[in-house]
Amino acid sequence: MARAAATPETRSVRLLKVGEQVRHVISELLTRQEVHDDVLSAYTISVTEVRMSPDLRHAHVYVKPLLGSDEELVLKALRTNTAFFQKMVAGKLKLKYAAKIKFMADETFDEASRIDALLNDPKVLRDLESD
Repeated sequence: MARAAATPETRSVRLLKVGEQVRHVISELLTRQEVHDDVLSAYTISVTEVRMSPDLRHAHVYVKPLLGSDEELVLKALRTNTAFFQKMVAGKLKLKYAAKIKFMADETFDEASRIDALLNDPKVLRDLESD
């Protein structure tokens, strides 16, 4: 039987708090350009969300470069520097285990744009006006 996807409502407060702390540490590292990488220094990167596994050993970090430009290039640079991020997060948070970080593209903005385009479709607007 497949496990249901965790929603913010079903995740524990501790998971949310630790995820938010990880997000702040990674955002600070990127803002202060402490990562010595030319690609990461050239782009403004938003860390939109961090989802922690229930045992706090894995962190899925969702990122989006400003304006969504060169997303694959930015993700490759982040994944290349994963060990640095893991070391810095482990040092600042002092958890029992250092979380394994996995960087992923945040698709929520693209999904929101798609839904907005659907809602602005003339056929949908016509149906809404008839009510």
